[in-house]
Amino acid sequence: KTYFVDYCLGKINETASKEKWNDQKTTAITETINFKNFREAVYNMFAFYDEVELETLLKTYEKDSAYQTTNAMTTNKVLLNNLDIYARDVVKGKYLLSK
Repeated sequence: KTYFVDYCLGKINETASKEKWNDQKTTAITETINFKNFREAVYNMFAFYDEVELETLLKTYEKDSAYQTTNAMTTNKVLLNNLDIYARDVVKGKYLLSK
């Protein structure tokens, strides 16, 4: 979740700086970041793993305390592409609620 939020914030800050957004717009867009909107994509990624691969991944994670505290995410190309699409949609304001 932390990786997801940081990735989205990076895209927002990059765009805000490039397009000279005011603080109000930057804050409004930032507040639309919601992992619940992306969580299913993460869960679906693991559907490609068989039981042995999932157990190996979990054991590796449990053994490595450094990895547990690192802002990293197990991923594949499809998930990275989906994350990039989601972040672009956030930046475009697609998750802003109409007033």
